[in-house]
Amino acid sequence: MMRQLKILDFAIASLRRRKGKSLSIVLVFAFTVAALSSVLLLTHALRSEATQLLAGAPDLVVQRVMAGRHELIPASYQEKIARIPGVRRVNPRLWGYYYDSLTGSNFTLLGISDAPQGLTLLAGRLPAGPDECAIGSGVAEFRGVTGGDDLYLINQENLGVGFTIVGVFSTQSDLLTHDLIIMEKETLRSFFAFPPGLDTDLAVEVYNPQEVDTVAQKIKREYPDARPITHGEIVRTYDAVFNWRSGMLLSIFSVALVAFSILAWDKATGLSAEERREIGVLKALGWDTGDVLLLKFWEGMAIALTAFLLGLTAALLHVFWLGAPLLAMVVKGWSVLFPEFKLVPYIDLQQIFILAFLTIVPYLVSTVIPCWRAAVTDPDSVMRG
Repeated sequence: MMRQLKILDFAIASLRRRKGKSLSIVLVFAFTVAALSSVLLLTHALRSEATQLLAGAPDLVVQRVMAGRHELIPASYQEKIARIPGVRRVNPRLWGYYYDSLTGSNFTLLGISDAPQGLTLLAGRLPAGPDECAIGSGVAEFRGVTGGDDLYLINQENLGVGFTIVGVFSTQSDLLTHDLIIMEKETLRSFFAFPPGLDTDLAVEVYNPQEVDTVAQKIKREYPDARPITHGEIVRTYDAVFNWRSGMLLSIFSVALVAFSILAWDKATGLSAEERREIGVLKALGWDTGDVLLLKFWEGMAIALTAFLLGLTAALLHVFWLGAPLLAMVVKGWSVLFPEFKLVPYIDLQQIFILAFLTIVPYLVSTVIPCWRAAVTDPDSVMRG
């Protein structure tokens, strides 16, 4: 152990004598690690947040499809689906999208008859009358309104309708409510001119989660124009979207990884005359080839670990403290109303180990191999150049 510590101390002293070269490699190495780590950390955190939120989603969502497009579903579907063995409850849902020309953004309008679960109000209450609504923090910010103010929207008949804001949702629920406007179900039906007896879709709860696919097959046989979407399919869709977006970013930043590899190889293989003389002197003083290689290994490990930890720390700060402003727009999606929320630090250790292996090991190899060539050469020839 003492021998290893002495060699490590000598390696650090050697790096200090070559501050310019060592610092340049550390900075480029750290930037590459920070870029790749930011993508992995942000994607994994968003996927974990989405998975937790989707845990409260319905077991089954039933939509009606006509000509490949989503259509309103008749109330008669609810009655027959509720009689299928294994179905606990069927809740018709009424919702839609509203384009707000004042802000150039899309709002989600939801009609309720009972208080929805998992939504926390920052101030106020849920709507209880036809001229009331509750809004998300993003809607309040974009429209410049708050509780007690009036919110004016243009209905299906191109007429302005005013609603009194009786509640504003907490920013803690921004992933669900940032662009949300809630009003009474019949009020929303009138606003969008939904025909009576038709809803947007049906939320189906099943007694046994293992029977969700079976219930979906029965619904499909009963109603060929229905599209049952299981909870598992929704989760897999989110995973696929995040994986695709993160893969696109990783493909872009892989160019930076290749550029770093080229720089590291050039810096490592291009041994300066001073470094060659140093190796020759050490060999002349009695150091064997293994000692020289161990010295260069510790030099490379010191640079690689320092740069990797700096890059990983920068990525953690960028994602979980600053909110990943450089990557969030690509990974989150196209929506104008991006929810502002603090990501919970979900870290996948397997991803970190893989990233460390793909960056540290190649650098160590590119450092040790050229030094081995100089170490096995006659000391007198090395010192003479």
